[in-house]
Amino acid sequence: MTDDRLSLVFSALADPTRRDIVARLAAGDATVNELAEPYDVTVQAVSKHIKVLEDAGLVSRGRDAQRRPCHLEAEVFDLMTKWIERYRREAEDRFRRLDALLEQMGEQPATDTPTKEVAS
Repeated sequence: MTDDRLSLVFSALADPTRRDIVARLAAGDATVNELAEPYDVTVQAVSKHIKVLEDAGLVSRGRDAQRRPCHLEAEVFDLMTKWIERYRREAEDRFRRLDALLEQMGEQPATDTPTKEVAS
């Protein structure tokens, strides 16, 4: 996945309504009308949200007779997970190195630092 594609995906998921739509599609396919039901916005507004998700590759629309269900494209999440996992591993490696350094510093004898006497 290119960085531009990844930017599209994260940008699409930045909106709470679109994240909710993705969560609902994780349970199964649904039409735009079904997805629009719980929101206090027009079907057209929900359709625009779905278009953003579609452009990012997160959602596809199919055709089932007269019904046009939206479908969650789960493989995009696998690619996102791999990208996130890479940085999680790097962060864990840094924390392990920090832990080792702190442990090593704890084993060294403490040295008293000279204090300045305050003249009164």
